[in-house]
Amino acid sequence: MSELLPHAADDDGDCDIAIVGGGAAGTLVALHLLQRATRALRLQLIEPQAALAQGVAYATPCAEHLLNVPAGRMSAFAEWPDDFLDWLQQQALYPALPRAALAQAYVQRRHYADYLRARLAQAQAASPAQLQWRQLRVLALDRSERGQALQLQGGTTLRARATVLALGNSLRPLPARGAPSLPAHVRVDAWDYAQLRAIPRESTVCIIGAGLSMVDSVLTLLANAHRGPVHVISRHALLPLPHADHADHAAADFDPQPLLALPLRQRLRALRRHAAAAQARGLPWQSVMERLRPLGQALWQSLSATEQRRFLRHALRYWDVHRHRIAAPVFAQLQAMRRVGQLRVHRARLDTVFPVGACVQVNAVGPDGLALQLDAHYLVNATGVELRAQTMRNPLLHQLLGCGHAASGAHGIGVATAADGALLDADGHADPRIRVLGSLRIGSLWESLAIPELRVQAQQQAQALLAL
Repeated sequence: MSELLPHAADDDGDCDIAIVGGGAAGTLVALHLLQRATRALRLQLIEPQAALAQGVAYATPCAEHLLNVPAGRMSAFAEWPDDFLDWLQQQALYPALPRAALAQAYVQRRHYADYLRARLAQAQAASPAQLQWRQLRVLALDRSERGQALQLQGGTTLRARATVLALGNSLRPLPARGAPSLPAHVRVDAWDYAQLRAIPRESTVCIIGAGLSMVDSVLTLLANAHRGPVHVISRHALLPLPHADHADHAAADFDPQPLLALPLRQRLRALRRHAAAAQARGLPWQSVMERLRPLGQALWQSLSATEQRRFLRHALRYWDVHRHRIAAPVFAQLQAMRRVGQLRVHRARLDTVFPVGACVQVNAVGPDGLALQLDAHYLVNATGVELRAQTMRNPLLHQLLGCGHAASGAHGIGVATAADGALLDADGHADPRIRVLGSLRIGSLWESLAIPELRVQAQQQAQALLAL
């Protein structure tokens, strides 16, 4: 079965369902639509990038970038939990690993996009529905009683009865005065893997941000045998913590439901007690986070708006480093770099950056108010995913917000949606023919980025659209 190729037509067209965004989320929706369709439907997947199923997370070509979740938990289908594991074994990508070990392994991230494309091709071959890929960008969307008119790059229009918005992730801009004036060759986005690989080995690198994007950047530098110093500037100086270094990844045995009734501060205290109790029984603290994993959305939604703001202001970074963990060997690599002094983490707030000769002067302010000044040859933006809809670099999103077809989500995060994922307009009215999933629903759901959430959302949206 061959992979889906871009549709060559550049004229106007009609379809039953348009999917805007062909990263992991959009590909999952297309996959579930194809599998569940019982009649001929015209589906259009609109994605300007050169390959489907990649988005930001799975676009990496780098072998050193691993999944942050064991392979056994990464199936595209909740009802077939071993599907990704089956595919890995069919491809013989890890022949030395027995199935049980492979299920617990953190495999190369680039394999996941290959897996999704393979399953998409299978579903396309077996479905009565027809899927086409338009390798274009959607610039605007207009609504009518009959559906939506999508204005595409190049001036063409696609008319759809229903539309799915799976717009993916945007990188936050560098939070520093002077950043736009830096020469382009010294400003590196953490998601620009080719530019990262091109950094000379002896150069001094300064990375802004200490999360998962920073980890990827450091791993790429290491894979390129980087010998120069690497500085990390972060307001909290907290790096992602490791997964437990044993195979079963067991969850602690306690009832997490009472946590939902507690305010934030008491909730965090209770979690510390559960972690201490788990460790007293010989379980790692990570087992407590595993027990909470199915309640991620409920934990967010059970907080009042005031408590959610308090979480965002005071607890977010501490939550992230415990929740979004990395493989233990990756964590060990970072610690080894810190021990020898090659990787230095600075707790400071970025202030200004400007060119000085062949370098970038980086000025930051520490928690004690003291100035921090670094000179680096390259400045890497690893500040992570932009959550605020108003500042995402997406013309379609700006148009939807500007004309009132959409509204910012809670606390300005993502867009407002109904409980079933229907888009809410500026007046709070839901449009069941425009569905949203993935990062744009973080304000409503919080947990809306990982595959376990995306596959459920994709299935739900596919079922809702097929019932229209």
